[in-house]
Amino acid sequence: MTREMRCFGASGQLGYGIPREAYLRGLEQSPAFVGCDMGSTDPGPYFLGSGRPATGEISRRADLELVLTTARERNLPLIIGSAGTAGGDPHVADAVGLIESIAREHDLHFKLGIIRAEVDPEYVIRRLEQGNVSPCGELSPLTRADVAESVRIVGQMGPEPLIKALDAGVDVIVAGRACDTSVFAALPLREGFDHGLTMHQAKLIECTSAIAEPGGRDAVMAYLRDDHFDVESQNPSRRCTPVSVAAHSLYEQPNPYRLYEPGGMLDLSECRYEQVNDRVTRVSGSRWVPSPSYTIKLEGVTRVGYRAFSMGGSCDPVFIQQLDQSMDGVRAIVRNVFRNLTEGKDYQLRYRVYGKNGVMGELDPNPAAEPHEVFVILDVIATSPELAHSVCGVAKQYFLHYFYDGILATAGNIAIPFGPDVLNGGEVFRFNVYHLVEVEDPCELFPLEVRTL
Repeated sequence: MTREMRCFGASGQLGYGIPREAYLRGLEQSPAFVGCDMGSTDPGPYFLGSGRPATGEISRRADLELVLTTARERNLPLIIGSAGTAGGDPHVADAVGLIESIAREHDLHFKLGIIRAEVDPEYVIRRLEQGNVSPCGELSPLTRADVAESVRIVGQMGPEPLIKALDAGVDVIVAGRACDTSVFAALPLREGFDHGLTMHQAKLIECTSAIAEPGGRDAVMAYLRDDHFDVESQNPSRRCTPVSVAAHSLYEQPNPYRLYEPGGMLDLSECRYEQVNDRVTRVSGSRWVPSPSYTIKLEGVTRVGYRAFSMGGSCDPVFIQQLDQSMDGVRAIVRNVFRNLTEGKDYQLRYRVYGKNGVMGELDPNPAAEPHEVFVILDVIATSPELAHSVCGVAKQYFLHYFYDGILATAGNIAIPFGPDVLNGGEVFRFNVYHLVEVEDPCELFPLEVRTL
């Protein structure tokens, strides 16, 4: 008899609001576990560097409360990966604190597994000196200076640390930075399901109903069997079609046939996608190819400075025509006001002109187009918050009152939508570690702590 495991993806990234009806409908299908991705590098390096989650506490708590209470009511394992957006120690601590608070409020008692993913810089340097660190893609080789300058480094765990936690008998897992697939592959791999099919269904359901037509954030179920799996959105208005499911192989991947994960490669070159009914697609032929060595992706960030920004719009055709000259003129004035400082070293001033080329910049395919209105962001990064605010304030004021050729007004070049007109954007980070480290044990970077609540 063919085995079946029902793998349940609750929602795309916890903390942004779970579509409740689809989630509850999925629970009625008797899943084997509830899986939740909670993070990503998509929001950029800030959250890893700052230690803060990208989501608001009210919505984050509401989502955690829904998945925790419903999973415990049904005695289902709850697996949460990339806690708190970036999956570092402060992010894990935030998620664990909310879980414990919710458990007290609802008088819930269970075993909680906490898997941390923050990596000691000394470990990275040691592995680097041993020749066990390589660039991810076309990046430059990692240096000791890169590691020393990193504010925080995390490793992106595979499914093995989660399997170890399940072996320890935990009911709820809160994991630091993890591959999205790991959350949805751990339990089926532990139960001996085909590795290729398991990883493929995990890759699909981690983005929930993004694999459906029309796409969305609603819960999704994979019905995993020995030689295939079926995928179904739990929102009746969304259809998983062969095209929508197969197209997801292009998501975040340079090659839609070869998807690399810790420990191996998912080969989709011989996959078949078949329509089972109007809303369900069947997938078969996924193949797992183990790697000769096991590698973990490291993610680290360094602090660049502090941001302040101002913004305003204009629909004055004369101002828009003279915009480039105005921006150059204001830049020269700022340099003169801060003549004791060096632009590019002590501060950076950038203009983002939406309506013209604010999205693509120099790559804009139609640079000669004349917009009828523009929205300009003055973006300043400096060595201190005070300097960033001061430079931005000066740039804003002179931009607001710059006398360009052909000006008809006497003041007020831009309409500023709100006050204060100079906003502090906090610390600025950039990724400086995005490399692979070869490990002897898939769990060696990811210590497990078990608490009984």
